[in-house]
Amino acid sequence: MRTPSMIRNSMFAAGLVIAFAAVPFGQVAAQDSTAPMSSSSTSETGDAWITTKVKSEFTTTKGISSTDISVTTTDGKVTLTGTATSSHEKSKAVSVAKKVKGVKSVDATGLTVTPSTSNSMKSSMPASSSTSGH
Repeated sequence: MRTPSMIRNSMFAAGLVIAFAAVPFGQVAAQDSTAPMSSSSTSETGDAWITTKVKSEFTTTKGISSTDISVTTTDGKVTLTGTATSSHEKSKAVSVAKKVKGVKSVDATGLTVTPSTSNSMKSSMPASSSTSGH
């Protein structure tokens, strides 16, 4: 009569031993699954995030025409291209881009200053007098 109880206890003990022996293998598997990605895919993801963040900052910053400035990022280096309406807008864009987390440097040599056509047309047009058909 004692034999079934002894077998059951032995099976229970063996199960515990196997369960505790498997714990380290589970920890190794968990560590492998959270291993960092390769540096190229990490930098590509980071670069895409930086580009998106810089564009977002341009959109929400007064005095920067975000539609006229293109942003690309490679290894944390932000390159701005397109047109700015003034040197003040260009320097402001550079300043805003530099403040984004992860930006290592900003290259704005491709960002040209061209006064907006609406401002230049207003200043080049002479003041007209009222001309009515009377």
